[in-house]
Amino acid sequence: MKKVLFLFIMGMLLAVITACGSDDKEEASKDTGSLTVYSPHQNEIINPIVKEFQDRTGIKVDVVTGGTAELLNRVTAEEGNPGGDVFWGGGAESLEAYGDSFEAYKTAEDDVIPAEFKSPSNIWTGFSALPMVIMYNQEMVDDADAPKSWKDLLDEQWTGRIAYVDPGKSGSAYTQLVTMLTAYQDDGDDGWGFVGDFVSNLDGKVLSSSSAVPKGVADGEFPVGITLEEAAYRYIAGGASVNVHYPEEGTSAVPDGVALIKEAKNGDNAKKFIDFVVGKDVQEMIVEDLSRRSIRNDVNPPEGLVDNDKIPLVDYDFGWSADHKDEVMKRFQQILIEQQ
Repeated sequence: MKKVLFLFIMGMLLAVITACGSDDKEEASKDTGSLTVYSPHQNEIINPIVKEFQDRTGIKVDVVTGGTAELLNRVTAEEGNPGGDVFWGGGAESLEAYGDSFEAYKTAEDDVIPAEFKSPSNIWTGFSALPMVIMYNQEMVDDADAPKSWKDLLDEQWTGRIAYVDPGKSGSAYTQLVTMLTAYQDDGDDGWGFVGDFVSNLDGKVLSSSSAVPKGVADGEFPVGITLEEAAYRYIAGGASVNVHYPEEGTSAVPDGVALIKEAKNGDNAKKFIDFVVGKDVQEMIVEDLSRRSIRNDVNPPEGLVDNDKIPLVDYDFGWSADHKDEVMKRFQQILIEQQ
């Protein structure tokens, strides 16, 4: 009788242990089976890449979209208990400026990514190289008359007719602002004399969304605008009557980036996602389907785009841009207020 009772008790204990082990495995599966991505990218970039990642890995991805500044502020507000795992998009200097909110991670693809497209401290890795361009509507502006330089945008014919985004709401617009400051850093006021004239010529018209620039130019709302090369070329590839110039004084090609959020709850999956988006397959996809320049040295630029070495570039000081962002934005907003 004692033997039967002993076997019964042991059987019950084994069942409990097995059930607990099963629950633990199920919970572990849940912990490693999902991922939350914060991204300011447009849906045409997010959707195909996220779908491919889910199909290949089985990892469920939740995407939270918004403006770069909005999402970075959210990351900061959530420090210690992050809701996101990966920040994907936004100018890399914006990610650098919020570096305390991210965790260093050297991607498995590091060897094929040039130094200018990754953080020296591995806080972020570039996703695509993004030259800034002057975009114009060919039905409103003759090719010969289209602005070919930053200085051309000061002409009175463009007063109130330039599509430009508030750099406080857009990482790319902030890069454009610093690019202009750099191009005219010898104007006697570290470029601010030029920026003041540029803001004056905006005539109070400052947009609130990066996507509004190429759309506004393509739709004929504005004859000219400042935008990302890839955004303009999506409209060109779609048959819109628009074209671009690379400013003669020099432009910038600061990458947008991808970063691991500090204390991410799904850190392993976050690293897999980062490796995936900078991997060769996805980098070839963004070239072929999205007209973006790869940050890899083994992937050619999109067909129809000028070679990298043909684009005039300013000596863009990435570290200065990140370290002085608050100061730069304060002065820009002051100029904007004074001219309203």
